Amino acid sequence: SSATPVAALVPPNMAVRLVREGRCARIPRTLLSPIYSAARHSSSNLPGTGTYENVLPNAEHAGKMNKYSSVITQRATQGAGQAQLYATDVGKIAGGMQKPQVGIASVWWEGNPCNMHLMDVAAEAKRFINERDMVGLRFNSIGVSDGISNGTDGMAYSLQSRDLIADGIETVMGAQYYDGNISIPGCDKNMPGCIMAMARFNRPSVMVYGGTIRAGCRPALDEKLDIISAFQAYGEFVSGKIPDETRLDIVQNACPGPGACGGMYTANTMASAIEALGMSVPYSSSVPAWEPVLNEGEGGLHPEKVDECRRAVDALKVCLERDIKPRDIMTRKAFENAVSVVMVTGGSTNATLHLIAMARSAGVDLTLQDFKDIAARTPFIADLKPSGKYVMEDLHKVGGTPAVMKYMLEKGYLHGDCLTVTGKTIAENLAELPGLKAGQDVIGTFENPVKATGHIAILQGNLAPEGAVGKITGKEGTRFVGPARCFDAEEDMMEAVKKDHASLKGCVLAIRYEGPKGGPGMKEMLNPTSIVMGAGLGKDVALITDGRFSGGSHGFCVGHVSPEAQVGGPIALLEDGDVVTIDAETFEMSMDVSDAEMARRKAAWVQPPFKYTRGTMYRYIKTVSSAQLGCVTDE
Repeated sequence: SSATPVAALVPPNMAVRLVREGRCARIPRTLLSPIYSAARHSSSNLPGTGTYENVLPNAEHAGKMNKYSSVITQRATQGAGQAQLYATDVGKIAGGMQKPQVGIASVWWEGNPCNMHLMDVAAEAKRFINERDMVGLRFNSIGVSDGISNGTDGMAYSLQSRDLIADGIETVMGAQYYDGNISIPGCDKNMPGCIMAMARFNRPSVMVYGGTIRAGCRPALDEKLDIISAFQAYGEFVSGKIPDETRLDIVQNACPGPGACGGMYTANTMASAIEALGMSVPYSSSVPAWEPVLNEGEGGLHPEKVDECRRAVDALKVCLERDIKPRDIMTRKAFENAVSVVMVTGGSTNATLHLIAMARSAGVDLTLQDFKDIAARTPFIADLKPSGKYVMEDLHKVGGTPAVMKYMLEKGYLHGDCLTVTGKTIAENLAELPGLKAGQDVIGTFENPVKATGHIAILQGNLAPEGAVGKITGKEGTRFVGPARCFDAEEDMMEAVKKDHASLKGCVLAIRYEGPKGGPGMKEMLNPTSIVMGAGLGKDVALITDGRFSGGSHGFCVGHVSPEAQVGGPIALLEDGDVVTIDAETFEMSMDVSDAEMARRKAAWVQPPFKYTRGTMYRYIKTVSSAQLGCVTDE
């Protein structure tokens, strides 16, 4: 009926599907508006629904690789847009106005080794895209260096940069009507930001990781160094273990060139998880960024990273041809694969925040309970920094992330039937690739693991009613009981260690008002863990915080304590001397304080003012969700 809205005639899911497939092209748009409205406001986040239903091409474009860009390039009404495109590569390449357009999102800036080479990676991606009868168009995103901002107020900007990256890529892809996307991240928050954007705009997309840094080395010693060596050198200096000249020697040689921090820290954790998720091609997470001997010693992109760009573009073309979209790949089982790889390799606790946020963008209900369940059945077997001795470069030499995944698949720790950007399943990809090299000791066995269960412990109790995330490998024990020493800022705790670190032995050091809203941005406590380890207190203290820990942190660490102090969570009510119990076997995190005393303290508590009252951080404070929900800002 010409007077009856389509949404009233068919079930909502079917109606949305009819619109997606272009089968409503002859129906007046006014009758379709209830469907578009439902899609835009749907909380179910069905694949293909959400923000971009209102810009789907009509039936005339269905099945074409340029179905989005053709809305701009082929319609007579879009003459002004076409005029502008003729000034770009779209107009300069023969037949460019008829070719698919690929947005190349590079998180490039010069001031960080993780990102300083990404313009080169983007250039390679563009070259391969143009060679394959498509048009590559580069754009950029902002970023934050966690290593540079750690220990300063600049760290407040780190976590929110993830969501700004997602917002920025989503904005350009939506506004420019690009048909596909290749995103090139380098540093920690870059990876989840790119994937969150891909899930939102849901067009064929592939991630190309910038790659891991090579190990540093002190010229006088055969000693491998990385960024954590530089952090821990300060603790060794403060405790009198090394002189300042040695500290400077370590600092100056820890980072020899481009690439992300070398251990299984947050960047490599997220790159590995995303490869397991299926959103990057095999070996993306373990291929080094840079080969220093190229170009007469000036260095250049590692040849395997260049080849990855070729393989990623080939994969993207498959996705465009077959209309394989991110949400077709990012299923619940795919996220379970990602979590499993994090557990096996000893990855960063930041993975809980980022994978939950990525899953929410994709409409997948991933929770802390899922991490707890997967940890219970997944051993930790890797000897990788920060708790082990090897770095990502070493893992790549013995087979890389695909070899680890192949071993996991053989032992039943992965879902092999999950689709990937190659157009093949995980199992099909891995069948073509070699396993771990014989005799290697970077990756252990499931029969003789470092820890029989995952190293990430999800804890709860009267100190963390909504949960907390512990990184407990077992090397530091699985239970800690001690009196609390409370600090309302990271800097206060650092000063206490410098003044008298011996007096802190046996204590639970609580660093609070560093949560999503209170920090704001859940600043990483890498300086505190590094000074503790450097001072030799690794087995003598526990650290808890409503902030985060870096992927480089190790020791008895529990972060993401929720609710946070800024909103009146129990950690705000903790007092010096209260006995705190942290038990990774029973998953308990509690303080020995009665309910009546807790109520008395809560009644007397006064919320401190927010640390920002204008600008991007104030907006972040007002919109960010709790840690257990991934600290997302768009819900």
